[in-house]
Amino acid sequence: MGTPAAGSPGRIPDLLVIGAGLAGLMAAQTGADAGLSVRVVAKGMGATHWAAGTVDVLGYLPTDDTPVHHPLEAVERLPEDHPYRRVGGAPRVARGLARFQELTQALKLPYVAREDGQNWWLPSPAGAPRPAYLAPQAQARGDLERKEPLLIVGFAGLRDFYPRLIAENLARQGIQARAASLPLNLLTPRRDVNTVQLARTLDRPDPVERLGRELRALARPGERIGLPAILGLERHLWTWHRLEAITEAPVFEIPTLPPSVPGIRLFQAWQRHLLAQGVRVEMGMAAIGFQAAGDRILWVETESAARPLRHRAGRFVLATGGILGGGIAAGPDGPAREVVFGLPLAVPTERRHWFRPRFLDPAGHPLFQGGVAVDPALRPVDPRTGQTIYTNLHAAGEILAGTDSIRERSLEGIALATGAAILPAAASP
Repeated sequence: MGTPAAGSPGRIPDLLVIGAGLAGLMAAQTGADAGLSVRVVAKGMGATHWAAGTVDVLGYLPTDDTPVHHPLEAVERLPEDHPYRRVGGAPRVARGLARFQELTQALKLPYVAREDGQNWWLPSPAGAPRPAYLAPQAQARGDLERKEPLLIVGFAGLRDFYPRLIAENLARQGIQARAASLPLNLLTPRRDVNTVQLARTLDRPDPVERLGRELRALARPGERIGLPAILGLERHLWTWHRLEAITEAPVFEIPTLPPSVPGIRLFQAWQRHLLAQGVRVEMGMAAIGFQAAGDRILWVETESAARPLRHRAGRFVLATGGILGGGIAAGPDGPAREVVFGLPLAVPTERRHWFRPRFLDPAGHPLFQGGVAVDPALRPVDPRTGQTIYTNLHAAGEILAGTDSIRERSLEGIALATGAAILPAAASP
């Protein structure tokens, strides 16, 4: 494929992925599975580090606030321009989710679905039921449709997790729950500590044994024990299983406010897995420019300390996120813009049409439903004409138009489904 340009780091890959969230990682994995040489460059961490660590496929339909119970069945009721429909509907979505489950099993961080195909209903950090289609095994133990009472346990002085609030809100919904608190020095002598530091602490046997004994003394017969999501960073399964063995009770994790320990676990394990396949994931490399010849991208330029680096590739995947992820930006007076390639967006032209008068309008806001329009191969198109813009560029994840994924509770599902769907396109000449 030629020689690298001046300043280019290494040989030219078949596929360059821009963005290291779930969409970018899945696109990289898809390329690696197909035998392509792949590189990932990203400005910073993706939503894995901020979200709950579950995979939300579809919690609510875009035109209805009624909860969705069977997400894959509901996919076929979505508009035709929705990313799920663009990749081929429920069968292709299911294929991407199945590949993700295979992968997490190999990473020793297995994600599970309900046998009946319905959403899990799991406790949020505030004690509200939240829908999720796939959940880490330790979170799935907290399924609110199970009948066992809940003991929510926190640590005095730990910010971002409030067991009494969670238990009281669950009790208001008719779920039997109570709260308890343990001293923080049970785990660490530090007085100022975050969830990631506690998770590293619980990779070690002694703190796990101490915690297990205290939990066993607190729990009543028949209770499930809910803890903040701190059950190990590198040895999560061992920590979780050991606590269940000591307490002789089901133990489950509840997400905290960011940073997300379950998301960091997944990102770090997946990054190591990709590296073992020869895929480099390079952080701190914001894409700031590109060069094209006709309808093909030649290279993408990223910031560096000395001079910009040019990254050539056969094909490119844009997975930089939407408004919240920084892949779409808008100044005080200018239009919304896609920040790397300047792609036209399916967003109302006039700023006064970006938002509805009510902040919490049930229909959401048009700006958050906008993004990059794509063809069935996930190649960006001009939303006015439908014409493909660059034949070797594909887009995946939150950058795509046709969805308000935060409102729908579909963020991770779209990332995985579209990241997996670049395979035929990326593998073709």
